[in-house]
Amino acid sequence: MNATTNHRSDEVAIVTGGAKGIGLGIATALAKSGRRIALFDRDGASLDEAASALAAEGADAIGLAVDVTKSESVNAAVETVAERFGRVDVLVNNAGIVRDKRITKMSDDDWDAVIDVNLKSQFLCCRAVLEYMVPAQYGRIVNISSRAWLGGIGQSNYSAAKGGVVSLTRSLALEWASAGVTVNAIAPGIVDTPLFRKFDADLQERLKKSVPVQRIGTPEDIAQAVLFFAQKEASYITGQTLYVCGGRSLSSPSV
Repeated sequence: MNATTNHRSDEVAIVTGGAKGIGLGIATALAKSGRRIALFDRDGASLDEAASALAAEGADAIGLAVDVTKSESVNAAVETVAERFGRVDVLVNNAGIVRDKRITKMSDDDWDAVIDVNLKSQFLCCRAVLEYMVPAQYGRIVNISSRAWLGGIGQSNYSAAKGGVVSLTRSLALEWASAGVTVNAIAPGIVDTPLFRKFDADLQERLKKSVPVQRIGTPEDIAQAVLFFAQKEASYITGQTLYVCGGRSLSSPSV
């Protein structure tokens, strides 16, 4: 089954945190599959660049500056997408940040910011798009969690948020299954992003060796999983969490 073509030609996909890294990789794959794309991000410069790059490749894409932790911003942006494209079919909740510290060194703001961006944003975006998906009796929501939800030293805020994403996914899958809306999660492992490239070479090599398949993941690896869940033929798959981590979730510690 070709996951890149099994969808309606007029589908519209929203990708949060879509201006760079994993989000841009996901948006690029969805655009190549023929979907119209709306990028949500708070980084205006990167957002404009990403939307322009997608458009240069022939995609019908827009970029919207959105604070995904604020309901007013999210609701207005989703309404703009619906007005611009006439529908909302796919939501990929990808926006996320890290502020890794042991809990005795973690400030209230470190906790709140990570929970807000990684978990609250997904609640807000899901709630907003369901206003359009439920009447249409169709929707595909893909929430980006992390294998770090299994736990990690110095990641109590991040792991708690990503664990919350798994639980949110399962609950929403039950709530909206009868409305033709599937809700699934992806739990990436280590992925080659600008953040990963900031690590020194020795750490990068150690992390690579900790992955059973002996390589670091790419945004394209995550995008393939998104394409699978986003296809209309995946209508009997909901409430699931798919690890895309090169086997690292099986035995090795979180990062």
